[in-house]
Amino acid sequence: MVFSSMIFIWAFLPIVFILDKLAGLPGRKGILGRNVLQNLLLLLASLFFYAWGQPDYLWLLLVSILANYALGLLMGSRKGIFAAGAGRLALLIAGIGVNLGILGYYKYFNFFANTLNRALGRQLIEMRQIALPLGVSFFTFQALTYLIDLYKEKLPAEKNILNMALYFSFFPKITQGPIEKYRDFGPQLAGRRQSAQKMSEGIRRFIYGLAKKVLVADALGACVDTIYGLDIGNVNAAFAWIAALFYSLQLYYDFSGYSDMAVGLGKMFGFSLSENFDYPYLASSITEFWRRWHMTLMSWFKEYLYFPLGGSRKGKARTYLNIFIVFMASGLWHGASWDFICWGLYHAVFQVLERLGLGKLLEKTRALKHVYACLVVCVGWVFFRAGDMGLALQYLKRMFLPWTYTASGYAVQEIVNHRTIFVFVCAVLGCGMVQAAWKKLAGRRSPEKQRSMESAPAIALQYGAAELIFCMALLGLSIMAMVSSTYSAFLYMNF
Repeated sequence: MVFSSMIFIWAFLPIVFILDKLAGLPGRKGILGRNVLQNLLLLLASLFFYAWGQPDYLWLLLVSILANYALGLLMGSRKGIFAAGAGRLALLIAGIGVNLGILGYYKYFNFFANTLNRALGRQLIEMRQIALPLGVSFFTFQALTYLIDLYKEKLPAEKNILNMALYFSFFPKITQGPIEKYRDFGPQLAGRRQSAQKMSEGIRRFIYGLAKKVLVADALGACVDTIYGLDIGNVNAAFAWIAALFYSLQLYYDFSGYSDMAVGLGKMFGFSLSENFDYPYLASSITEFWRRWHMTLMSWFKEYLYFPLGGSRKGKARTYLNIFIVFMASGLWHGASWDFICWGLYHAVFQVLERLGLGKLLEKTRALKHVYACLVVCVGWVFFRAGDMGLALQYLKRMFLPWTYTASGYAVQEIVNHRTIFVFVCAVLGCGMVQAAWKKLAGRRSPEKQRSMESAPAIALQYGAAELIFCMALLGLSIMAMVSSTYSAFLYMNF
């Protein structure tokens, strides 16, 4: 089950939402108080949501929850052999081993086995048919976050198994994040605040995210899939560039659309989830891009890998090495193949170059630095989409040697129609240009106008009746698109 499916929008979400509000009615007393009953309801709904998509691996999620809960209790205990520093360290190592073991086996076994077999020139390890568990990259990273923070005494051990289970499995974030730290999410489990304003803001964010996915990402993705489905001999320079540009926008609108929907769902149920995007295509450097793209993942790598490696505190050479390690790990996190690792190292190269002086050179320009950042990112996404180093290089050759690849058995207008061009233009404008212009316009409003906007009724959403009508129109168009098109999964579900 995904957020952009009819079963989710017309059945799962309304039922769970109504039951949650009924469970949260004031005046409930007894063992199952209002907050406990709501959390129990959300846990059962989340497990059902997960099992709907991949019932065979529900047991793995439950085992992960129980194992990390038990390790947390032992680590938080002040008695026995685990009370001392060495005992707590042993528990942390065991916890890291368990979680990385789960992730390593299900996601990377065949990759490492194949790499080793090729290096030795013989079949030393037999390949296995292993399906990737839904959300395994996300819930294992959250588990590591909890155990490491507990070891560093940034939070107490969670004794409530219900809270721990809901932290792991909360359905808005189980499959694609955001990657939440327990020190931020845990306190909300015990006392989340719900209001009509927060609920209306959540509905607004969910609608915008849905529209991003089904009206923009899926429309551009259909064109990208068509081009990548062509025989490579029919892909000329124009098609290679169209595929690269369209995929860059498809991936952004697909993943940021999911993140908007996740944040919106969280607000609808009284939770505040972390933001994952900050208009990354407005970045003027690759360093800035990674401060704006998939922010919870990069925050994780920064806090739990980059800083422990020494960060930038041990000299320039060590800093550059740490950057390469972090982005190689980031590439491997996204996928178990060498093209993802190369993609990560590719971004590391440009970050190091910017620290070596390229960044200062770019600061002397105004428009060129944005073009540079977008071009570098766009080229990098070719490795993402191609899924094969050889195919990625074929596309890059066509992009940068256009005079060599001009022939094709297809005309551009046969694949890129007027509707797709319109969606592309809207997507470019919606990457931050319109939002930045609106922010400047809002900043010029009089203080009285600003106060009147801020005090508008919650049901009118953020900017009043006009946006309410706009959201309803987007919802209607999104539902129509979902009815008339085929199912399209979110891209980051593959990672």
